[in-house]
Amino acid sequence: MATRPLTVLQVLPALESGGVERGVLEVAEALVAAGHRSLVISGGGRMVDELTNRGSAHFGRAIGTKSPLTLQHVYWLRQLMIEQGVDVVDIHSRLPGWITWLAWKSLPAAKRPALISTVHGLHSVGFYSSIMCRGEHVIVVSETVLEHVRRNYRFVPETRLHLIHRGIDGDEFPRGYQPDDSWNSEFSRQFPRTCDQPLLTLVGRLTRLKGHADLLHLLARLKDRGIAAHGLIVGGTDPRKAAYADEMQALAASLNLSDRVTFTGHRSDLKQIYAMSSIVLSLSSTPESFGRTVAEALSIGTPVVGYNHGGGAEILAAQFPAGAVEIGNLETLTETVALILARKPRPVPDPNVFEKETMLRKTLDVYEMVGQKSC
Repeated sequence: MATRPLTVLQVLPALESGGVERGVLEVAEALVAAGHRSLVISGGGRMVDELTNRGSAHFGRAIGTKSPLTLQHVYWLRQLMIEQGVDVVDIHSRLPGWITWLAWKSLPAAKRPALISTVHGLHSVGFYSSIMCRGEHVIVVSETVLEHVRRNYRFVPETRLHLIHRGIDGDEFPRGYQPDDSWNSEFSRQFPRTCDQPLLTLVGRLTRLKGHADLLHLLARLKDRGIAAHGLIVGGTDPRKAAYADEMQALAASLNLSDRVTFTGHRSDLKQIYAMSSIVLSLSSTPESFGRTVAEALSIGTPVVGYNHGGGAEILAAQFPAGAVEIGNLETLTETVALILARKPRPVPDPNVFEKETMLRKTLDVYEMVGQKSC
């Protein structure tokens, strides 16, 4: 069915880095390609230029700052929705969600855009988090998140729940990809200790939940067994988490691993890093809603070993079950990694599972369905 062009507004705290942010950019680009108008509100970040270069409009507001002053954005956002003729608004985070909901609720019912909430995470259960289930329609990004919502927010009707798995671009992470010689040379120059060793890579911002300590203990166990491996920790450090980064450096030193682990900081060349890695690890201590790094690495054909919970477990079960490990079981983790290093299996994922194009098509279908009804 043909639809008129819609104006769709997505709202999130920032556009610095991360899976939620990447998904917002992908949806925004798909909206523009489909002839719709894409607007995004965030506190800014390194991804804003990419967003605007691909045809979306960005409105910079510190809408995710935890301060009473953030309430001042309610009236501004109310006016923005009126002036921009917003048909659909999609919230992606809790505090921006509340600000958006207050602005939306203050509009006359006949003038409100359709309100969607996309639940990306397994938030703590309570009134504050309930905003992510107060959309007129609720998108959940994995079976794990779907069950979380069903169990804890029973006021959401099944007819308004939409399971849309996050997806990755198989063309961006093509099977068998290998970085060129110039990239290899430059990476080796920057990080010489990574040369000529099996790389065990953990991608994610330096926060305690990502499991960096488990990686370090894994490296120590492999070292005790005489197995060569180098840990590659890829991710930026939030200034507020600087003490944690120092703690991980100190732990590496205490385990005599300073020459067996490299902290790269934030990197934008993840495709190349996945491809050069022997194994990509997913060791989060709490379940993740999707597990983007799992899907991206497997798409290229790099084995992934990860804890068997959350969205990462869903991906491993479908695409590389040999990589699933009981959470926190360092002995099984060590055995699994050692076996994969020895046998060098190459995953062959189904290109139709966890694919970006499927995710985008289903998301735009929801937008168009609710947007037409709001006209």
